[in-house]
Amino acid sequence: MIQLKNLTLRRGLKELFSNVNLTIHPGWRVGVVGSNGTGKSSLFGLMLKQLHQEQGDCDYPRGWTVAHVAQETPALTSSALEYTLDGDRELRELEAALRQAEDAHDGTKIGHLHGELARIDAYSAPARAAKLLAGLGFSEEKQARPVSSFSGGWRMRLNLAQALMCRSDLLLLDEPTNHLDLEAVLWLEQWLAAYPGTLLLISHDREFLDAVVSHIAEVARGSITLYTGGYTDFETQRAEQLAQQQVAFDKQQATIAHLENFIRRFKAKASKAKQAQSRVKALEKLERVAAAHADSPFNFTFDSPTHSPNPLLVTERASAGYGDTAILSHLNLNIQAGARIGLLGPNGAGKSTLIKLLAGEHAPLSGTLTPARDLRIGYFAQHQLETLRADESPIWHVQRLSPTVREQELRDFLGGFDFRGDAALAPVGPMSGGEKSRLALALIVWQKPNLLLLDEPTNHLDLDMRAALTLAMQDYNGAVIVVSHDRSLLSSTTDQYWLVEHGSVSPFDGDLDDYRRYRLTQQQDSVTDRAAASDMPEVDRKTQKRQEAESRQRKSAQKKPLLSRLGKLEQELDRLHAEKAILDALIADESMYGADKRNELAAAIKRQGELATRLEQVEEDWLAVQSDIEAIDAAD
Repeated sequence: MIQLKNLTLRRGLKELFSNVNLTIHPGWRVGVVGSNGTGKSSLFGLMLKQLHQEQGDCDYPRGWTVAHVAQETPALTSSALEYTLDGDRELRELEAALRQAEDAHDGTKIGHLHGELARIDAYSAPARAAKLLAGLGFSEEKQARPVSSFSGGWRMRLNLAQALMCRSDLLLLDEPTNHLDLEAVLWLEQWLAAYPGTLLLISHDREFLDAVVSHIAEVARGSITLYTGGYTDFETQRAEQLAQQQVAFDKQQATIAHLENFIRRFKAKASKAKQAQSRVKALEKLERVAAAHADSPFNFTFDSPTHSPNPLLVTERASAGYGDTAILSHLNLNIQAGARIGLLGPNGAGKSTLIKLLAGEHAPLSGTLTPARDLRIGYFAQHQLETLRADESPIWHVQRLSPTVREQELRDFLGGFDFRGDAALAPVGPMSGGEKSRLALALIVWQKPNLLLLDEPTNHLDLDMRAALTLAMQDYNGAVIVVSHDRSLLSSTTDQYWLVEHGSVSPFDGDLDDYRRYRLTQQQDSVTDRAAASDMPEVDRKTQKRQEAESRQRKSAQKKPLLSRLGKLEQELDRLHAEKAILDALIADESMYGADKRNELAAAIKRQGELATRLEQVEEDWLAVQSDIEAIDAAD
């Protein structure tokens, strides 16, 4: 087991925690959470013997093998596959010893080493390494490429693969999802859920934590507190503690009132059952978020845009890519005011390319992109952090946008992003990635955009800031298009998804649970296809493809009248909801209860009852049609 006894740790003059006592049993999967700068990564440094405690003890079994993700990747000429195999240190040591024994013609030692290699299942190691790399997004071609040919983000994936390849007793992972796309995150969840050792995981991704960990260790207020369960369980317990503090409780109630108002607005507009169910689940989680983060240092909102043209952006037969290479083609997109769109798709499919096209960073290679006259875009991407002036302060960056605004007003605004006092005047250069991301988001919020384009906005943000960003986006009146591996943010701030794959962009009918199933099915089909392809004659493959195409056409023909019916029902639902909202407001008006309004009130109440009955019937019809469509999709 891991034991911290009366542990005190400092970094420079700052005491991170003191007199900490903590026990972690073998096989536990512990999520380590807390605001940036509280000492989470320093705790890992202590366990790796890179740091030393001020007092107390940090103990775990002497014979344990500890794996962690290296922060640097040497520019090696060896392949990605060989680099991953290097993570199994015992394998490499046995291979080196075998080469020496063979050079010395030591038959006894050669036999012994072959036995040891069999014991650790060394002969399947290349296949296991290839499977790891495939799960993290490396194609067969990429697995053969030299390490030196990969960019920084891909090198971090290689380091993660190397750590997973190690047959460890203790695995330390510090923000492993930061450089992954959603597909790789889903794969890593499954891998970690089956990991037999003890896991310590630093993460700001609540959905990832919920799927993987059995305990939460909160690093806060100079201490480490252990909670049983996933992150949602931690939020519930933390909320109960905060509710006992009056100041935190008052702030919590204000946040919950905001959420209830949002729920009312959302229910009035919801017309798709799957999306409605997904959204309600997300909002249920947000109530816990609001409570658990009631003492958050972040408090900001997006002001309503000055103009809301409709549509905001239109593309016609557009293609997007780099140089002469088109990654996306035949884009006929119409971005409506108030749209809330999440982009889904594997890494490299073109999600960021699409965002850059819409942001105006790249002109279309062909076709047209037509922005509205009063379009104002708020665009966030990680590479934009490099445009911040390293020698200037947060307040300077905002003043540059609005030179006539009083300094106190700028300070109040930046305070909502936790740039308070001297922090608002400090140079940007020495800031952490999380602080720079907060500043970049603050600059976007200040400009009151009517279209938000966000490409992985939560990288480097801690859980408090993610919760604040989620709530601010919930209340935002403009349009949103977001790419994120943070499923909590996606499900809580978007109500439709676009699938980016195979060079095109198309609506995805379903929620994130459906997308997860879709991807798992694709992976299984891919494995089956590869296994069958070598044995299947060419004529059989052609027959199979023709049959699959015929099946798709048959299903499309069967669904066509149902989809038409579904559209008409949705239009009627929108009309009925709008009429009922007007009647509800009329009946709630005190002036309607005078003697001269008696007949009008009676008619309104009668019509209200008729609308409720009709709404119930139309919703039942909608669900029946939706079930018929799903039955067609599920049919072989």
